[in-house]
Formats: sequence, structure tokens, C-alpha cells
Amino acid sequence: MKIKSAITAGAVGISSLCLLAACGNKQQSSSKLVQWQQPGNLTTLDASKATDNVSFGTLNNSNEGLTMSAKNNTIKLGVAKNYRVSSDGKTYTFNLRHSKWNNGQPVTAHDFVYGWQRTVNPKTASQYSYLFDHVKNANQIGENKAPISSLGVRADGDYKLVVSLTKPQSYFKYLIAMAPFYPQSKAIVDKYGQSYGTSSSSMLYNGPFKVTGWSGTNDSWKLIKNNNYWNAKNIKFNGVKFNVQKDSNTALNQYSTGDLDLTNLVGKQQVGEFKNSKELHNLNMASTFYIEMNEKKNPIFKNQNIRKAISLAIDRNQFTKNILGDGSKPAQGYVSPGMPKHNGKTFVQDAGTNIGVSYNLNDAKKLWNKGLKETGQNSVDITLLSDDTDNGRSTTEFLQTSLEKLPGLSITSQNIPPKSRISRAQSGQFDMVINSWVADFPDPISFLSMFVSNGSYNNGKWSNSKYDALVNNAEGTDANNSNKRWEDLVNAEKTLMNDQGIVPIYYPVKPTIIKPRISGIQFFPTGSPYDLRNTHIDNDKH
Repeated sequence: MKIKSAITAGAVGISSLCLLAACGNKQQSSSKLVQWQQPGNLTTLDASKATDNVSFGTLNNSNEGLTMSAKNNTIKLGVAKNYRVSSDGKTYTFNLRHSKWNNGQPVTAHDFVYGWQRTVNPKTASQYSYLFDHVKNANQIGENKAPISSLGVRADGDYKLVVSLTKPQSYFKYLIAMAPFYPQSKAIVDKYGQSYGTSSSSMLYNGPFKVTGWSGTNDSWKLIKNNNYWNAKNIKFNGVKFNVQKDSNTALNQYSTGDLDLTNLVGKQQVGEFKNSKELHNLNMASTFYIEMNEKKNPIFKNQNIRKAISLAIDRNQFTKNILGDGSKPAQGYVSPGMPKHNGKTFVQDAGTNIGVSYNLNDAKKLWNKGLKETGQNSVDITLLSDDTDNGRSTTEFLQTSLEKLPGLSITSQNIPPKSRISRAQSGQFDMVINSWVADFPDPISFLSMFVSNGSYNNGKWSNSKYDALVNNAEGTDANNSNKRWEDLVNAEKTLMNDQGIVPIYYPVKPTIIKPRISGIQFFPTGSPYDLRNTHIDNDKH
């Protein structure tokens, strides 16, 4: 996601715990609510201001947009009962179903117009307003060069919404399922002002559940069935109680005693304890961990042989298997799995290449020596920046050992809090930094748009005119031609890897254990992390 901390977790010892996988006769909760551990606090219920997975997950199940994410990178209808797209791909017309807020008031097209205008309004300071960049006048509004009322969205009566784009956007259907595109009640926003969305009582909900019990600071909250939801008859359980537990040992102990139905595992040892259990689910994320090299701060990284040597010196298979050991996979390129297929092939199949992600220490040394000669240097001192989590430290330790096999290279590791690492990366205060990216929506452009020459998240300032042209074509001249657009994106990925603009390391997973009594939760690799609409609780299963 554009504004997202790296996926962080601290692996800790668990030898003293009695695990469900190893112990029998554990207490099973008979609660009608799913007991779910969260690694961090809920930060907001304001759809315009949410930036983190905890908030997005809660919002995705307490509110609803025109469409909803569905399995296998598809969408299903939400508040929209149908829609059509003009032949030029620039006009979307949505016919809305007659739905309600949890207070019984109707949800109308005017609520969508207001919600979208509020998100792009510079005064709202939404960090996700960039998602509207194809909507007519959105960019001008963001720059205070056009009135908010000029945004390309209008209500045609109470139950028809018309959206005008400046150019075709094949993935627009995915964007409108995200929280920044939800409807919002102007009356409620006006009523609560600065307090809007800062507690469960200062909100309205049009989704299958409503949030209760959140004061804005406490470590637990609930999603309780919303009887005014348009499809309430098909919601078959009462809801969820979320409990914040940042210590993975404590969370796992609570799971083993039946106090939690769902929690995440951390590290090789915890995952190993459940490797043969049906309760373990390795949830895929459309995410990649990679190294950025700062060409502006350290000119040696402008040398392609230096960049390629660094990548070739990393044994990704050894790292994911022996160091992480949590199911993460060696990177096959920058764009991770989890994208939709095109003509029966995944993006990784079409664009994946050994170039840029291979391991060959002998070749690495040859290219390194060649690069040193080309840059006139005999030795290089580099600082490697990463998070101060256990995974972050394990990664820098492995990379330091691997890269110092290159003659004359000395690595100094710096592990700092994730927020500080993000800040330093964005301000260019690094030599090399380990970053991660999670796609906002299931389209390769969510990854590839980052590394155009003027990209605001191109922290290393790598620049390639061929790459820029391919990405621009995918977003411009070829946007309405699916075959040409796909070819543009595939070639952009290959260009990035051939030139070693970044160094992909691995694709992470989220090892999650779920009690047998819980079924039907739909998890997503991009965007909002899960959907509870088809969840069932069966207390007869243990």
C-alpha cells in the first residue's frame, strides 16, 4: 500500500508454551462471537483517513462500497445492483440498490458523491486520495486548482451514480471496492466534526456489521451484525470480538487455551509447531520485500554491474528456507504473485525471469570487480537500513554475511523502528534500505508505478526512460487495450530486472491458525484483508 508500514513481526521463543498441536483436551470457546487477535490497535473508522490493515479490515466489514472484493481477484456487487461502462472506458454508470445505514436512513448516490469529494478535498488530507487520480478533476482539486464540486462524480436522482474518468482505467472496478470510495453521510460528518470516525459511536455503518465498544483508544472492539444491512438475512453469525495482543507468545497461549479462535504465527519455530495441523493457513499476500540502492546519495549504485553483483550474491532459497522458515518464497521478480491472470497466464509466468533474482557468487564477484574498476574504487563501505524487528534483524544479518563475500565491500547494519525506517527511506537518508510493498489492488501497476523516474516512492532515484515509457503507455495510450497493456507491464518488469533497478528478496506469507469451529472467512492478498460475510461458527467442531 502507498502508506503502509512494512510487514513486521518479531519471532520469539515458544518452548515453554503448551501448544494446541501438541496438547490435547483444550478448552473450546462456546462464544457466538469469533475471538480474533490483532497485532495493532484500530486507528480510525474514517474511510477517508484509514491507512492500515487493522482499520481497513474493520471498515470492509462495517461499510460497503459500490463493489466488493471477491475470491480469485474478482469483484462482486455491493451497493451497486448493476453498472455499465462506456465503450471508451471513461464513463461508469452505477444503478444502486435501495439500502440503508444502520440508523435506518437510506444510502443514496448523494452519499457517494459526498464521500468521494471529501476524500479528494485537500483539507481532509487523505493519504489515499491518489487512488482518484483518473477521476475527472481529482488532481486539480488536490492541487487547489479546481472546486471540489467539479469532481467527476454526480448523482442522477437518489439511486444512480455517474462517474467520469479522464482516461480509461481497467482496474477502476477494484478501486471502488476500497474504503476511500465508500459512501459517507454529510449529516453525520457535520454532526461529529473532528471527532468523526474516532470512536464506534461517531459513525454510521452500511455494511453487514456495525462497530461497537471502541472508544478510540481501547485495545478491543466488536463487529456486531447490522440488521439494517441490505443482505442481513444471509449473515449467519453474530460477529467478531477483536483483541489487541502484540506479544506473539501471549497470543499463541490464548489460542491454545481456547480464548482466541484466530491468531497469526511469527517465526520459524512457531510455524514449525503447526506444520502438520489443519488449523494452519499460509495466507498469501501480494507483497514483495526488496532492497533499494540510493543512486543519489551514493553514486556507486549508478553502476549497473555493482547493482547486479549485489543481487547475485544473495541466496534467496537459503534465506527463505533456513532463516525465515515461515512459508515465505524466494522472489521471482518484483511484482509478486496474487495478480489476475491474462490469457490463462499469471504475471509471474509471463514476466518472471532468473535475471535480477538469481544466485551465483562467482558471477557476482566478477561483476563486482568490474564495477569497482569502472567506478575507480578499491573498497566500498555501505550502510544497510532495516526495521528493528526480529525479522528485520535476521534479514540484515543474512544480507551482511552474504554481501561481504564481495571483495572490498563492508556492510554496516542499522535496525530502527519501522516508522523511522520509512521516514528515512522517503527522505533519502540511506545507502541501501530493505523496503516492502503490498499491492493496494490486484493489478501489476500497483507495484510498477512506484519506480518511474519521478515516482514519489522511488526512494533510490533509479531512472530508466524505457521503463517510464512502458508504464506511461500502460496508463495512457494502451489503457483500453488489455493485450497491449499487459505487454507493456510485462516488459516494464523485465526492464526493471534487466537493469537491476531494485533487488527483490522474497514474497512473504502470513501464517495464520484458525480454530475448526470457524469457517468461511475470505482472505484477500490485496486491499482490504478479509471479508466476514460468509463466516460460520460451528461449536460442535473441535
